[in-house]
Amino acid sequence: MILDKNYKGLKKIENGDYVLEGDLIVDGDLKVELNDSLVVTGTIEVSGYIEAGRSIEAGAFIKAGVYIKAGGYIEAGWYIEAGWYIEAGGYIKAGGYIKAGGYIKAGWTYGISAGLSISCKGTLKFGLKAFAGICTWRNISDEEKTITCFKIEDGVVEYGILKETGESKRTIEIDGKKIEISEESFQALKRSLN
Repeated sequence: MILDKNYKGLKKIENGDYVLEGDLIVDGDLKVELNDSLVVTGTIEVSGYIEAGRSIEAGAFIKAGVYIKAGGYIEAGWYIEAGWYIEAGGYIKAGGYIKAGGYIKAGWTYGISAGLSISCKGTLKFGLKAFAGICTWRNISDEEKTITCFKIEDGVVEYGILKETGESKRTIEIDGKKIEISEESFQALKRSLN
């Protein structure tokens, strides 16, 4: 669904952002038009995907069953989580953790930062630096400051413990024949079939 501009409590402010005091919970998909950003003081939670032409920001967390994609930045006070992937044209920042079932990608000249861990099963791609475990409100364990991914493409881990899982394989059966493919290829195939 395209964001209903008459959604109770939603206001368009001077800079063109749509602002909602409270939580935005959608059963299905949420799309914000090309030149618009979405700022929610509470949580953004959708069962499908979240997409915005510009930026997505939540005071608490952003959670999508499928993917989160923004032309600008993605920022949450607590965590950012997506079933498949997280992709931003700008930076990605969370006060807590960032987690994706597939890949995470920030813009070519931007970075990724998290108060706790960053994890994805696919590639992690960003233009500048990644920071994990920059928590300022308590002591954290090594696990909570770990960046776990299949592999990093571009960018530098400035702070955190990098754990690249390498190429994981899956065996699938097609027409009675067993074929071994990478986890990333399996996820892409799975998406194309849905």
